Amino acid sequence: MSTATPPKTQAPDVAAQITYAMRSMGVAPIPRNYELFYEAYIGSNPSLTRELAALGSRANQDELDALGEQYFGSHQGRAIENAHSKLIGELDGLLRLLQQEQTSLQSYNRLLGETYHRINSKSTNSADILRSAINILTEATGSTMAHGEQTVVQMSERSKEMDEVRRELDEYKRIANTDSLTRIANRRAFDEKLAAVYSSDARPLAGLVLADIDNFKKINDAYGHPVGDKILATVATVIRSNVRKDCFVARTGGEEFAIIVEGNTAEEIYQTCERIRIALETTPFKNSKTGVNYGPITISLGFAMAADSEDAGELYAKSDIALYCAKNAGRNRTKPYEDGMKKDFTKSWLIYKR
Repeated sequence: MSTATPPKTQAPDVAAQITYAMRSMGVAPIPRNYELFYEAYIGSNPSLTRELAALGSRANQDELDALGEQYFGSHQGRAIENAHSKLIGELDGLLRLLQQEQTSLQSYNRLLGETYHRINSKSTNSADILRSAINILTEATGSTMAHGEQTVVQMSERSKEMDEVRRELDEYKRIANTDSLTRIANRRAFDEKLAAVYSSDARPLAGLVLADIDNFKKINDAYGHPVGDKILATVATVIRSNVRKDCFVARTGGEEFAIIVEGNTAEEIYQTCERIRIALETTPFKNSKTGVNYGPITISLGFAMAADSEDAGELYAKSDIALYCAKNAGRNRTKPYEDGMKKDFTKSWLIYKR
């Protein structure tokens, strides 16, 4: 957990800074490149930050894509672009179908008009007029109905294809917003969710909990990162299992987690934090093959209420102060934010802006 960063009065416009950095390096402003620069900027992966910086102004798209494959696996950005192109193609096809249908109806309307004028004509006998009109209308109506049925079938097929593309895009977004290690939400998803807490004019009944695994560096140093990764995944599972299903849970970086609880009082959120803390404290962390015991693993938690903060940045800062105070008081405890707490130890909240 990083500390001792001077508080800032305003969160930086990350989107603008990332766009400027990409422009300075001559990088194409496409989604998969923005994803790389975003992850590098927030510092969630120091190796990625170093490697991207090392490319300097000579970075080409192949090198950027190679970094994307290395750190993100199958690249969501490219997949989203492909799905977007497919969706545009489906919409274009649907538009052509509607235009064809309009043309068909216009032709039918023209035939009706011509028939009407022939019926009104006094230069032809009545029998011929009616016979001709009936033939014209029968043929035109049958043709228009057949064309309409074909259009309905084609539009139904297009709708199914577009629904499939929509599901693909939803899945890509879910993957892009999921932490690959713990399978809970990542920092990007957290930024979006936290900003949404203040999307209405009413004071929200919600709280932000920040949690940090105690002495996690010592665990990594003693047992190695593979063990640390398993512990992170288990901690995420314990947190997820001890909150309501509608609570938002994210890994925001390293050994840090965040929980957004809506519709609960401060006392209820405190009880939720304690339930998480006790559940984790009593969870065994033992290697079943070697018998090595990695535990006990404990966690410190701090939280603040959204109604007591003006915006997402202030809410994050207060929760972070409360978390620091929980650490400073001896760890393995929950602290709600109070006005008298020290305000020297807070992180800048980097909100992800589109």
